[in-house]
Amino acid sequence: MRKIIFLLGFVLLINTSCEKDDFCLQNPITPNLIITFYDEVNRETPKNVRRFSIIAQGKTDSLFTNSTSDSIAIPLNSIDTKTVYTLKKNDSDGTIANNQIATFTIEYTPQDEYVSRSCGYRVIFNNITFSKDTNSWIKDFTPNVSTTIDNQNAAHVQIYH
Repeated sequence: MRKIIFLLGFVLLINTSCEKDDFCLQNPITPNLIITFYDEVNRETPKNVRRFSIIAQGKTDSLFTNSTSDSIAIPLNSIDTKTVYTLKKNDSDGTIANNQIATFTIEYTPQDEYVSRSCGYRVIFNNITFSKDTNSWIKDFTPNVSTTIDNQNAAHVQIYH
């Protein structure tokens, strides 16, 4: 009888000590900044940036190297309030001497957002401001100020060149 009570107690202990499995069924990623490039004259027409490279300040590796695209998705530094990127393009022949360089600065307030126990946290960016250096191939951009970046469904800023 003692053995049966001990066995039942052991089975009960094993059965009640299991935790429910948590799987993250959502996609709680921290959103990237989506930039689209447009023609400076015909502002409704997307325009590819040829031989495009982008490097974050303080980094040596390029996110894109010699690519041609009319839109990009780039990460923002979630542990800082500012991210600075150097954007290079070369419309002529690909030689370093003909590279055109622009510095694009994004300032923001990062906010941790709790998703769930299984998914953890993601970061959203509030009070975003964009700026560029004065001598650059970027002629204009819109908007100058944005309220929040909390998804990757549409472009957050348009650059005209």
